[in-house]
Amino acid sequence: MEHQRKKKLTNFTIGLLFLSGGIEYAVILPTIWAYLQTLHAEPYFLGLGISAFSLTGLLAGPLFGHWSDRTQRTKAIILFANVFEIAGNFMYFMGVSKWLLLGSRLVAGVGTGAGASIFGYLTRSTTSQERATVFAAVMACRQVGLLIGPACNLFLRLCNFRLGPFEVNKFTSPGLFMCLLWILLQFVVVAMYYDLQPSPHPQRVVAVLQEEEEPLVQQDAGQEAAGVERGGYGSVLAGQRAPAEPPMEDEYRYVPNGHLAEEEGREKEKSPFQNFSAMREYLREEVVVLLTAQFITLFNQTALETMVTPITQRYLSFGELENSIMYFLCGIEVICGFFLVRCLSSRLPDRVILVLGLVICNVACVWCLLFLARPQGSFPVLLSELVVGVSLQVLGLPFVAVSQVSLFSKVTAERTQGFSQGLRRSVGGVATILGPLWAGGLTENLYIMLGVMMGLLSLLMVMVGLSYTYLVELPRGYGPGTSQEEQRS
Repeated sequence: MEHQRKKKLTNFTIGLLFLSGGIEYAVILPTIWAYLQTLHAEPYFLGLGISAFSLTGLLAGPLFGHWSDRTQRTKAIILFANVFEIAGNFMYFMGVSKWLLLGSRLVAGVGTGAGASIFGYLTRSTTSQERATVFAAVMACRQVGLLIGPACNLFLRLCNFRLGPFEVNKFTSPGLFMCLLWILLQFVVVAMYYDLQPSPHPQRVVAVLQEEEEPLVQQDAGQEAAGVERGGYGSVLAGQRAPAEPPMEDEYRYVPNGHLAEEEGREKEKSPFQNFSAMREYLREEVVVLLTAQFITLFNQTALETMVTPITQRYLSFGELENSIMYFLCGIEVICGFFLVRCLSSRLPDRVILVLGLVICNVACVWCLLFLARPQGSFPVLLSELVVGVSLQVLGLPFVAVSQVSLFSKVTAERTQGFSQGLRRSVGGVATILGPLWAGGLTENLYIMLGVMMGLLSLLMVMVGLSYTYLVELPRGYGPGTSQEEQRS
């Protein structure tokens, strides 16, 4: 009972952390463009400011993830990461110059690296069957934050007073608000977050024991044969194919006790430098496809988000209030989308949900290319075209986000989930850097911007189609010397 109580408190705290991350995003984004204008910043600073937050996050993610893999602890990592959030948001509140504003987003971005450790913990504490549901719930918490954030802006925009040498107005108040919120969360983490060791699930006990005896990637003769049988693009790597799929949490082969000494002897005979072959796990076809999906979907999402604010200002004369309402409505739609995916995840495979999400994203990109690249017409017509384009893009996001995160956790080793999730988030971080930079420099050439986004989505659809049969968790009993065809027979 005590363990269950601590686990519920820990999960509740995780939800609050993602909730706060969503609030920060929704509070900062609608006002950062006008804030930069008051500091006489050039237009490209909008892309720099949004990208800076992701730059340090993508660097910190793998480091924090590796830290949690080594220690199997996340509480200290979260407390350490939150210090950067507090400092970065206070710098944003100061608002002395455009360069300090840029630096504030760089500092605050380090705090997002703790997400890799949290996803690693969630992977280790859930089974593959319930993982998509858990991930959907956690991501929904962030979307609730995106819903609450614009509501916070409704009263933050009314601030107009001085706090010592600093002026508190509708532009600086979001930084002060988030600084205080992250300080409050520090106390919540200290009081309610526990470093619990996940209780082993019965079907994974053998897998955990076996992981201690075998490296992440084996290069046995049977695997080489399986690699030859398995075709598709990217099937040849340095003269031989990496294993068709990694031995997953449920699928490590059983080694009888009498053979343990022989297995240990083989491991000792191997060169220490062969441990680097574990990195080849991330070059397998299905892993590359999922990382590509992470990159392209976030690249397109952040590019569209960067594009929307200037478009609404230019063609619809939207201000901070109207933009906040728009993000509020988008938050409601995304939350509904995550609940829909949560229900579908128990009935449909992850790869089917992924394809559904990509189809919706393709339709959204085509719509934007046709109607938003050169907006024309009256206010109601322009507003309707914008609403449809944004709604389609927002609808596809939960499908792609949940499915690719769940699939990625199933095709990478469980014992290094912290680093793996950090790598995945870093790829997403690169996308959230390049997306705003790409869109920020092409707000006057929307055909080029949207055309490239459409091309990337088409490429992703081809990759997913070619690798569709491999985007699954391998059946139990799979071993390094066993091919998929033998498992199916």
